[in-house]
Amino acid sequence: MQSTIEALMVQGTTSDAGKSVLAAGLCRVLARKGIKVAPFKSQNMALNSAVTRDGGEIGRAQAVQAQACGVEPTVHMNPVLLKPNTDIGAQVIVQGKALADMDAVGYHNYKKVVMGPIMESFSVLQQEYQTVIVEGAGSPAEINLRENDVANMGFAEKADIPVIIVADIDRGGVFAHLFGTLALLSESEQARVKGFVINRFRGDIKLLESGLDWLEEKTGKPVLGVLPYLHGLMLEAEDAINVQQVEAAEEQLTVVVPVLTRVSNHTDFDPLRMHPQVNLQFVGKGQPLPPADLIIIPGTKSVRSDLDFLREQGWDQQIARHVRLGGKLMGICGGYQMLGETIADPDGIEGDAGESRGLGYLNTSTVLAPEKQLKQVTGKLKLPDQDTVSVRGYEIHAGVTEGVRADAPLQLTDGPDGQLGCDDQVFGTYLHGIFEQKEACDAILSWVGLEATQTPDFDEMREKGIDRVADTIEQYMDLEKLWPEWAEMFAP
Repeated sequence: MQSTIEALMVQGTTSDAGKSVLAAGLCRVLARKGIKVAPFKSQNMALNSAVTRDGGEIGRAQAVQAQACGVEPTVHMNPVLLKPNTDIGAQVIVQGKALADMDAVGYHNYKKVVMGPIMESFSVLQQEYQTVIVEGAGSPAEINLRENDVANMGFAEKADIPVIIVADIDRGGVFAHLFGTLALLSESEQARVKGFVINRFRGDIKLLESGLDWLEEKTGKPVLGVLPYLHGLMLEAEDAINVQQVEAAEEQLTVVVPVLTRVSNHTDFDPLRMHPQVNLQFVGKGQPLPPADLIIIPGTKSVRSDLDFLREQGWDQQIARHVRLGGKLMGICGGYQMLGETIADPDGIEGDAGESRGLGYLNTSTVLAPEKQLKQVTGKLKLPDQDTVSVRGYEIHAGVTEGVRADAPLQLTDGPDGQLGCDDQVFGTYLHGIFEQKEACDAILSWVGLEATQTPDFDEMREKGIDRVADTIEQYMDLEKLWPEWAEMFAP
């Protein structure tokens, strides 16, 4: 076994600079070299989350990074998850469990307290693994957030670990981003920066060399690598909706997803986005729902308020016309709850206490409860005129839904799930990840009307995406300079 070395932190000049992908790639590079490595992100703000085997909730990016390491994700890999439920507030999840709803000012003051669990989780990983790849959040140069910082340099200083800074050249202004970010750090923070990585470069590297020389001369920090733009990369987005699709096949279904204000776990639709026979369309505020074979109402962090939003857009009437004309309708998690008769929130779990009238397609009713359901599940799916197939996925919901029949289309490890309605045109389920298994995806698309499915292996696509990033890092980054302790592993 290789010796243990200190952890490394990946920070970025902006959100979406490439921190998550670079961290996942570095995890895979080390894992392929036989290093026992784990990912870590002290604080993540995202509505895309995953469930660990022991029933904790973490950001999906860290679950993907754990996959890159070849290890099972745990709550210690993302000890603080913030799930926004308003423009100024979020549910605060600490070590996998929901703690409280806080506004921005309240959480900013709470950071002094939450640093304790953060450091505890980091220590757990350090004791179990040879090294840890740490991902920052946003930018370390956000002056207004420097006090009590737990996500970037505040954590790096506390943990006493080195940092690399990545910037996205495709956005423009990459030298200003890198030079300015470093300049806004304190002397001790600047000292722990080992170098820079430039991400998403297109073109001839010779045209960039003078700028690289200037940056190294002005900052005294090396450029550790210039990573090319990876067209068609298949890796789940941390929060922003990815609309990239693969080349279309001749026979296609149109699947439409209305984007709710607090849409969550939209990564559910990545297997459809990457399916050659699916034309997946996300429809935003103020846009009508186009003609479709299938409409899917997604999950949401604020079910009742997003149900109001859906009605404000006129989407409820457009969905009603779609179903009346024979189209298929599906709801996942919060979308499933909306398909029922009522949604009650007597304790004000997601907002003001009260009850809302559902869309009325299913004979179910939901009551939101304080205890969130967090489960990894497996089971069987049986849709009308389709074979029974195996499924696996996870549940994340605060609702208890009544009216689920014993012969529900999904028979899961924790009991029957989901419901069919409107002469089997409407299907709702709590199961996230239902499209990730080929057989389940085939069954749903066949139920919608696709005759000869050509569903790709999504797990294989994700693995290939991680490997592609790792291959690119090995080719274009100076890993010997980054890890001189392990230079012999990276020597050509």
